[in-house]
Amino acid sequence: MAESIPAQIAPAETRTIRRTLVAFTYRDFRVQWIGACTSSIGTWMQIVAQNWLIVSLTNSSPLFLGLDAFLQQLPIILFSLIGGVFADRYDRRRTLITSQCVQMSTSAALALLMFLDGRAIFHLQIWHVLALSFVTGCAQAFGGPAYQSLIPSLVDKKDLPNAVALNSIQFNVARVLGPLAFGATLWAFRQGGYNEPQAMNACFLLNSLSFVVVINTLMMLRVKHIPPAKSGRMGEELRLGLSYVRHHDSLAALIVLAAATTFLGFALLTFLPIFAKEIFHEGADTFSHLMAFSGAGSILGALIVAWLGKFPKMGWTALIVQAVYGLLIIGFAVSRVLWISDLLLFMTGAALMVVFSTVTSLVQMIAPNEMRGRVMSIYMLAFRGGMPIGSLVSGYLATLIGAPLVIGINGGLLVLVALYFLSRNHGVLDT
Repeated sequence: MAESIPAQIAPAETRTIRRTLVAFTYRDFRVQWIGACTSSIGTWMQIVAQNWLIVSLTNSSPLFLGLDAFLQQLPIILFSLIGGVFADRYDRRRTLITSQCVQMSTSAALALLMFLDGRAIFHLQIWHVLALSFVTGCAQAFGGPAYQSLIPSLVDKKDLPNAVALNSIQFNVARVLGPLAFGATLWAFRQGGYNEPQAMNACFLLNSLSFVVVINTLMMLRVKHIPPAKSGRMGEELRLGLSYVRHHDSLAALIVLAAATTFLGFALLTFLPIFAKEIFHEGADTFSHLMAFSGAGSILGALIVAWLGKFPKMGWTALIVQAVYGLLIIGFAVSRVLWISDLLLFMTGAALMVVFSTVTSLVQMIAPNEMRGRVMSIYMLAFRGGMPIGSLVSGYLATLIGAPLVIGINGGLLVLVALYFLSRNHGVLDT
């Protein structure tokens, strides 16, 4: 009898794995996932290196950290709605390739500027970094809606929540590996007798090279562009998209929820270098491992959503987990013990990913294909637009009352937002 147990367990384990990874059975999704993951690792390596560069250039200014996040996301506010119309009218794959080429160029430009600065040929200033962040954001304003609209074309609708969750996993695998790669680069350069700026420069160059992989995988996709049946003026199509969302209660509520969550919740990641340097009195290595703990938690959260797939009361679940996320942020704000902060970051990462994978899946499933680019651009405007405004406001307040107190206040407000939607519904509980 005892010998038969493993044989009985194995099929159940196999079914669990297949259920969790079902989107990988689609060839185009696999190809896209590999390319996106490679590029995301490079991107997160640059994010960590760039934040540390800003800390070095500005004497640990939370305002400039917030301003950099604001300028990178500002184009999302300005142009993502137009990017959504582009995603519905034009070939989403070609739009994505153009976006990746621009981002590759900005990373290479920053690497070149740092190289020249190290040779005393050129003096790198904070405004150079901020300007390149803005250009990168412009590319993402058009690439983001195209990317989000492309995912449903790669899998069947029944497997869309799984695809969204697995896509979140690649992003958060990168959130773990990117900071670790930054830390490993620092260590390797120190062992070789090089300095910290040279290590950061290497990170920018490696990120630029990572875009070659994602551009190649996008060219390998077999998905075909289906032109819209009719296409009016861009302004008219944009108004139709806005009207569709406005008159769809569940969509409107989910988008407002996403905006509130990013406005309040993402300042935690923006201020991690401040916590590493000013609260824990450590260096870049500690900052990179704080980011890695947050990313590892996000992987767990995305795996949970991937395993669940489409399940009842998705909206209710997202609200409950968001309330927990707010409480965990408060805990991190008051913690002064590094290992406790690591654990809290791991749990905040998991909670945040459950919220956003669930909310994104709901928006993707509600939006019809002919409107998906515009709906996702409005969602991205809320999701991505909340980050820069929240980071800028929080960065300013942190100069007045300190980063820990600002983060604690944001956590409390997140709990209140979740309780509001739980009590008033607005269509979220019906999804």
